[in-house]
Amino acid sequence: MDKVEWKNRGFSTFHAIVASSASLYLLLFSDLFKEDSHDQLVINRTSTVSETILGVSIGYFLSDLAMIVWHFPALGGWEYVLHHGLSMFSIFLSLVSGQGQIYILTVLFSESTTPFVNLRWYLDIAGQKSSNLYICNGIFLFLGWLIARILLFLFFFTHMLIYFDQVKEIFDLGFYSLLLVDLVFLLLTFGVCCWR
Repeated sequence: MDKVEWKNRGFSTFHAIVASSASLYLLLFSDLFKEDSHDQLVINRTSTVSETILGVSIGYFLSDLAMIVWHFPALGGWEYVLHHGLSMFSIFLSLVSGQGQIYILTVLFSESTTPFVNLRWYLDIAGQKSSNLYICNGIFLFLGWLIARILLFLFFFTHMLIYFDQVKEIFDLGFYSLLLVDLVFLLLTFGVCCWR
């Protein structure tokens, strides 16, 4: 089973690096979501790059969910099924409607912590828990989790509040999903932090 999990985590790390890098680029460095760069509402902005990365991500979540279900519960329990199911649902709604991609990409950036989580597992399996690399990875994991999972959600909900006049323009299912799914992700994040 370790061989399957090893490969699964490698695939997970690759997706996390690609998705979080593309999200970072689209959110901070491109002009897609900059205040005065487009005539459209920020919640209606899309690009070929954003749609491509969301398509790649929905494919990743689908294939990973299939692996989780096939090997259930060895690769992850119900929290992974819930996470992946809600991720695919949210990405699908955003791709089909062309709305809310700024928020999907913001949450997708939180995948940037995944390589550190996976490296921790690799080092543990390799018997390297007392190594300097394991300790350094733990520090980066803590800092990454603080920035990309905790502070990012504070930014996310603050941004939604500031742009709420635009957010409420999202179609009904998308609007309520945006509010509820991200609240579930926040609870899952704190659940991982506090109960493991």
